[in-house]
Amino acid sequence: MSLAYPGALRETAGHMSIYALKPKFQALLRPIVRRLHAVGVTANQVTLIACLVSVALGIWLCLQPQPVLYLWLPLWMFLRMAFNAVDGMLAREFGQKSKLGAYLNELTDVISDACLYLPFAFLPHFAPLWVGVFIALSIVVEMTGVVGLMVGASRRYDGPFGKSDRAFVIGALALAIGLGLPVQGWHAFVFPLMSMLCGLTIWRRVQRGLQEAQS
Repeated sequence: MSLAYPGALRETAGHMSIYALKPKFQALLRPIVRRLHAVGVTANQVTLIACLVSVALGIWLCLQPQPVLYLWLPLWMFLRMAFNAVDGMLAREFGQKSKLGAYLNELTDVISDACLYLPFAFLPHFAPLWVGVFIALSIVVEMTGVVGLMVGASRRYDGPFGKSDRAFVIGALALAIGLGLPVQGWHAFVFPLMSMLCGLTIWRRVQRGLQEAQS
């Protein structure tokens, strides 16, 4: 994240999301961030590299939709979370916040997500239509979070199915496919269910954003 938004929501116990674990994850990465800053690495560079790798991996899997290759997805999902934490820490802790960084942060996130979700449409297990619906709703989830800033609230990160939560579930799903675990019987419900969770997240972000703006 290349720009820290003031008053960004941290999930409460009643609306828990993986996003709430972010501070502990950042603490583990802080020594690495200091070294990167010492050698001249910038937040925007980290943001762009993470996006380029995500796009390249997504395209590769679309062109080579072999189940075993999907094992790369959970590995990259974890590394991408680290990249996202690192660019935010560089921006906040080393004076690298910028308006360009804000644009890059939001745009590269939705581009990367779309490219990493799309390969599932090329597997026989899942309906391409529902993969497309999920991608579209994931983008709307993040748009809804940003719109909070426009109505006088903070950038909203409410769950239950924010970016980190989606990354965890997609990574677990890719792991199951890559390991050859049986998916028959429940595969048809995965993307419809995730789409419903995205819809709930959109509603909650709108609701919480309006409540915050009116308080």
